Amino acid sequence: MVSSIIPVDPFDLVIFGATGDLARRKILPALFRRVMAGQAPNGSRIIGASRSDLDNAAFQKLTKEAIHEFVPKSDYKSADLDGFLAMLSYQTIDAFSDAGWGELASALQKGANPVRAFYLSVSPSLITSTTQHMKAFDLITPETRVVVEKPLGTDLASAKALNETLRDAFDESQIYRIDHYLGKETVQNLMALRFANIFLEPLWNAKYVDHVQITVAESVTVEGRGEYYDTSGAMRDMIQNHLMQLLCLVAMEPPAHFEADSVRNEKLKVIHALSPVDIRDTVRAQYRASDKTGSYLDHVNDPHSRTESYVAIKTEVSNWRWAGVPFYLRTGKALKKRVSEITLIFKQVPHSIFPDLADDYQNKLVIRLQPEEGITLHMTVKEPGPGGMRLTEVPLDMSFAEIIPDNVAIDAYERLIMDAIRGNQTLFMRGDEVEAAWGWTDHIIEQWNASSSKPVTYDQGSTGPEDAIALMARDNRRWQRLDAV
Repeated sequence: MVSSIIPVDPFDLVIFGATGDLARRKILPALFRRVMAGQAPNGSRIIGASRSDLDNAAFQKLTKEAIHEFVPKSDYKSADLDGFLAMLSYQTIDAFSDAGWGELASALQKGANPVRAFYLSVSPSLITSTTQHMKAFDLITPETRVVVEKPLGTDLASAKALNETLRDAFDESQIYRIDHYLGKETVQNLMALRFANIFLEPLWNAKYVDHVQITVAESVTVEGRGEYYDTSGAMRDMIQNHLMQLLCLVAMEPPAHFEADSVRNEKLKVIHALSPVDIRDTVRAQYRASDKTGSYLDHVNDPHSRTESYVAIKTEVSNWRWAGVPFYLRTGKALKKRVSEITLIFKQVPHSIFPDLADDYQNKLVIRLQPEEGITLHMTVKEPGPGGMRLTEVPLDMSFAEIIPDNVAIDAYERLIMDAIRGNQTLFMRGDEVEAAWGWTDHIIEQWNASSSKPVTYDQGSTGPEDAIALMARDNRRWQRLDAV
């Protein structure tokens, strides 16, 4: 497989919150890899900005330590790192005062790069003040882009307020709301799988699909960040953004063109078509204590918390393509395995001529997002050998790790940052899309808040609560095993 690296135009990228955890773990390593790949041309500049009192040398030292920690040393040479560090500078900034903003404006004016990007890797409480200062100090040009990290609000009202803040300083075409799930190779391939293969798209509808499962399971607990997590929970942290985006890509109609607004228009239609969810079609749960570690309530330091560490939901997309097809979503902490996947379960053959074919057998297509990206189609074939027609299930497996060379596979942040630099919004969420997702999510949360019932519990290292199994069982269905291939 041959990959061509397409350089972007020379750019200035300012990272607000450059000394924070996200910048160290994801943003700076991602930029380093793209520079090594030759995608960032000479003359491009990366400016770190935060309230930490550092100079250029101290920021370069911090970045060097981050590269050593998060990029394997076998992947680069010392000359590569030296060249990257030479692109870096730093400016101390106070989001709530004018301190440092004039100096940042002067530094940006010294460059001749037409593309200017701002990455807001900061707390939501800093976004309003930061964007207001950017506007007041004339940092925003026609070729400016702003990248905004989640949380994109905590409910519909706050999402609308955030959008108003951003649109006060930027045009919607300049705003890049990032969801790193959309940058994963398999998510990209989901669109290619659907819209570039004639044999799959005719089956991608209610006539042939029995139901769809979308799972994002994590094996870690919230220990160490419990009090922060307790302000959001699994619904706000995962369902409203990551799983909603995956659902949209599965259910959307073919866009007229593969460009930003065409794709996002079709995703928005899916969200608008989602049926309101009744509380009886939801499960919320918290993990119990184990022999090795405490419970969710212990980790959030609140014995009365009703915030969920696990959610399962049954919903439907009420349109012609998907009428009557349930979509089952689940996500949770402290589960058996870390896995993210989309599974399409197809209907049974209308009439089986093979006695050995199980009465409940159904083909399925599994799209794995992590930890090993790939696509598996489960099919029935004849078992080799004599003795009649014996059937067996065979997985047709395409593992991206095996077919994509190391120099081609890139991290989601690498792709998304470069897309923002080149001005491609296809993999970023639009403001109305975010608001529509919150409107659907808020309806469920409001029902939970009005209910007197508490979250059920489940064992750590399990597949989730018994109530989630019952949610599927009442429809004569069952969840895909977390450890299945």
